[in-house]
Amino acid sequence: MGLRQQIDNDIKSAMLAKNKEELTALRSVKSLILLAETEKGGTGEISEEVENKLLMKAAKQRKESAEIFQKEGRDDLAKKELFELEVISRYLPKQLSEVEVAAELKKIIEQVGAKGPQDMGKVMGVATKQLAGKAEGRLISETVKKILAS
Repeated sequence: MGLRQQIDNDIKSAMLAKNKEELTALRSVKSLILLAETEKGGTGEISEEVENKLLMKAAKQRKESAEIFQKEGRDDLAKKELFELEVISRYLPKQLSEVEVAAELKKIIEQVGAKGPQDMGKVMGVATKQLAGKAEGRLISETVKKILAS
């Protein structure tokens, strides 16, 4: 079952359960997918990779918004953003831990033959493709810097 069908089913369930918060979050995710599918030059279908990128971007936005709201003392808005983040996270692939990311990156560094910080671009190019949807870009780049610096 594709992501869109899964979200449609979850929207129906949320409607039946009269869960307004979840319904709002699910509709925002469905909106992202529909916009991507109907984009100019699009085929009407999007790949799983594009779906993951959309979800990662939406999750990152919710996370950043929640942090800003918490700093400003707006816990009500932060709570809403964190709930939406939780709903979006259900559809993302399992996120790798820092240890798992480091292990994957060490394999990639060995594979591309990187020797030091000057080879970060080579490593990041391969790493962002291989770890897409499994880890945040910031975590990947910070870990690559640490490994290459040592």
